[in-house]
Amino acid sequence: MSHQSLMLKKDVLEYLGTRALQISMNAPVMVELEGETDPLEIAMKELRERKIPFTIRRYLPDGSYEDWGVDELIVEDSWKRQVGGD
Repeated sequence: MSHQSLMLKKDVLEYLGTRALQISMNAPVMVELEGETDPLEIAMKELRERKIPFTIRRYLPDGSYEDWGVDELIVEDSWKRQVGGD
């Protein structure tokens, strides 16, 4: 596993904040809702189910970059517990 494939704490926070704002402004939701109405809870559910419409660009030391779909990244164990994942 490469360090590039880890979803960092800053990535999780940025995703959740940005996505919750989008959801609060009536952006389409990517998961089935089961009574959730709080945009942050919905964003956390999207993260848990890996149904996230974002790409993270990771810059490499040589100046090139890799684009990663958030669904391709591995969420650190400590963050999985906080968002209710396995």
